[in-house]
Parts: sequence; C-alpha cells; structure tokens
Amino acid sequence: MRPWAIKSTRIVADDTVRSGVVLIGADGVIAGVGSDAPSGYAIEDVGDQVVFPGLVDCHVHVNEPGRTEWEGYLSATRAAAAGGVTSLVDMPLNCIPVTTTADAFAQKRQACHDKCYVDMGFWGGVVPNNVPDLAELADAGVLGCKAFMVHSGIDEFPNATREDLRKAMPVLRDKGLPLLAHAELDLGAEIREPDPRNYRNYLQSRPQSWENAAIAQLIELCRETGCHVHIVHLSAAESIPALRAAKQEGLPISVETCPHYLCLQAETIPDGETQFKCAPPIREQSNQELLWKGLFEGVIDFIISDHSPCTPQLKLRERGNFQDAWGGIASLQLGISTIWTHARARGASLSQLASWLSGNPARFAGVGASKGRIAKGYVADLVVWDPDQAFEVQPEGLFFRHKVSPYLGMPLFGKVRRTILRGRLIFDGVEHVEPPSGTMLLHRDAAIGGKI
Repeated sequence: MRPWAIKSTRIVADDTVRSGVVLIGADGVIAGVGSDAPSGYAIEDVGDQVVFPGLVDCHVHVNEPGRTEWEGYLSATRAAAAGGVTSLVDMPLNCIPVTTTADAFAQKRQACHDKCYVDMGFWGGVVPNNVPDLAELADAGVLGCKAFMVHSGIDEFPNATREDLRKAMPVLRDKGLPLLAHAELDLGAEIREPDPRNYRNYLQSRPQSWENAAIAQLIELCRETGCHVHIVHLSAAESIPALRAAKQEGLPISVETCPHYLCLQAETIPDGETQFKCAPPIREQSNQELLWKGLFEGVIDFIISDHSPCTPQLKLRERGNFQDAWGGIASLQLGISTIWTHARARGASLSQLASWLSGNPARFAGVGASKGRIAKGYVADLVVWDPDQAFEVQPEGLFFRHKVSPYLGMPLFGKVRRTILRGRLIFDGVEHVEPPSGTMLLHRDAAIGGKI
C-alpha cells in the first residue's frame, strides 16, 4: 500500500474538530494529522464529510460456532463494516460451546478464521465452577470475562452467584482483566397487566429494582476484591447515583449503555411487536432522559450495540408474546446513526460522540493504545460519514443476517460513506470492496486503570 491522505474540513481528533489531512503510511498506521500532505502522498478529498475514528463495539453476540443460523462472522462483520465499526468484541454466548474454557475459545478462534471483515476480540465467560478455567482463558487471549447474575436465556451459560463471583474476581484482577456483569437479580415482580402481548406486562416483569440490587452487590464485590467491574447494557437510571458514588470513591467501575435504551421508549412500543424485546427491557421516556444525563456527566462511559440477533421464528411475531419470545435487539450496523440522531438534538458534539463510540470502548476493551483515536502512531481505522444526511432504515440496506429490527422504517441522520481498516478501504458506502481481512485482537494492550 502506498502512503495516502484523507482531506476534510471535519476531522475528529480527540477533543477537537479540525480541517486538514490524516496521513496514512504504507504500514496502515497514521503518520500524522496536519494541514497539508507532503509530497508522495495521494490525497482523497472528502470535503466536509466527517473523518472519525473507527467505532469499537465491544458487546456483540456473533453466535458462531453452533448457532450460526442466528448470525455468523461473515454477516456480522459485514454489517459492522457498513456501520463504520472496525473492531468488535464477541460475547461468550450464544455460541456452542459457550466460551468458558480454553478449548471452547480455541474452537471459536478456528470458526472465525478468514471470515472477518473487521478486527475481532473475544470475551470469556464466568459460570459456576469454572474458576480454574479463567487463568487459561486469560493466557489464551480473552480481553475479559462476562457473567450473568440472572438466567442468561440458555442453559449452557448458567448465572453466577455472589460466591461464584467472589471466587472468580481475584483471578481476573491478578490477570489484569475486567469482570463484565449482566446486572439483574431475580427478585420476583408484580405483573399487573395479564396480557402477554402487552409490552407493559414484560416491562413490569423486570423492574429497575433487579438492576439496582445487582449493581449494589457488584459495587460491594468490587470494593472487596479490587477487580475492575464493568456494568453491561445499563437500562435502570435509578442505579446512576450508586454508580456515581462508587466512581467518586475511586472504585474501578465502568458502565455502558445501548442505543435501544437511549433512542427507544416503552410508551411507544405497540402490542405484540416482539422485535423490541431485550433484557433488561427498554424503559420509559423519563428513565431515558436520565440515562442521557448520566452519559453526558460521564457516569456512563460509552455506548455499544449489544447486537443480539436470532432467527425470525424465535421472535414469535405471529403470536406477539413478549414473555416467550427471544430477547435481543439487532442493530449492529446502525450505532453511529441512531445515537447521532438523538445526540445532536441534545447538543452533543462530534468529539463527545467519538469518545462514546470509539475512544472509551477501545480503552475499556484493552485496545486503546492502538485504536479509537485519530493520532500519530494509531492504526488507521477510520469511518468517513455525513452527519447531515437523512435516510430511512430499510431491510435491503442491512447486512446482518436477519432483517428483524425495531429500527426498520425509522428516519435517521448520519450516513456512513467509507470504512477504512488499517489504511485500506473495506466499505465504500454501498458495498464491501475487499475480502475479509480482519485480524484477531488477542490479549489486552494495557491493564485497566483509572478513568475509561
């Protein structure tokens, strides 16, 4: 590859948006950000389109091997590339086998060989009685380990008890890895709406108190063990004060949330529309506004998709039963557009968006020394996009396997024009122009410490 440069009036480099060029060396690494390109660089002028660090989505369920009919590496990473995502981290379920042993992890690495359009990292899993496996998973290259505190939805990945976590967390701490936790405790719930097609029935079945209790327990365990705790897909704004206090105390805790909690509202979900079902559930508008406030404040560190697809049959659209349908939102390709549409209306800057979608998740996932920024010495993972272009989400424009998503038909702002992986164009705004060339992201480039 010859050295080349992207010229734009809107380059998002850390906390600034500047005019100039991003210089890309023959090795696919950013050689600098400046006003002009030196001789020897071919220049591509994208005008006032935004040049942005490639997105890092560190919460994706790819489901291969074992449930590839739900999603697989080819389809998932094609969707990622089309959405400006250059790095994914795959969850330890719903693949078969689940990634709770070093052998299962080896099978997953083999399954993704030569199938990834973007770079791919992996989380391991914490389940009852697998503490002896955690060190081997760490040594094999997982970036951290995930636990469920409530039934995961599949029996192969049982929930971890408080004592399971207390045993696992010192091992992860000593390996420099975070514990990622699905923070719900099943405390029971009073359901006042008897109709299972009614969304409020489902919402009442998983109240905020479940998340509040789980997060309180995780804060205690974090204080006791010193292990970094990461709260995945926060939906309960009631937990923000406790998380704020834990961070102010100096505890190593980080928090993510998702587009569906920031962009969708319980009040507008029609009866029987099970494509909106996820766990924890999409909550009310008042709760959503508090999540946005927590994001702007920094209590919530970043945003990921939690892309959790399944076959259309498992969504039970013909029955519309929220209790029995599979829970999960398909949105991998749409993160920059869904979030920007709502963030711009709240006065967010492009620099804030870059920290939420690129810089902070890169640092959390352990790849922040080389990804998530436009800066000299960083890998040239870039997305060029038009924040002012409006479009409507249509199934023919989506690349994930099953076109079942609550975002279908929704008008959004922010169209991806180019996605660049390590200096090479992989998506031109319409189609993928290179065969799969993603690499595996094994082992963290730094231990977690301080603010994400």
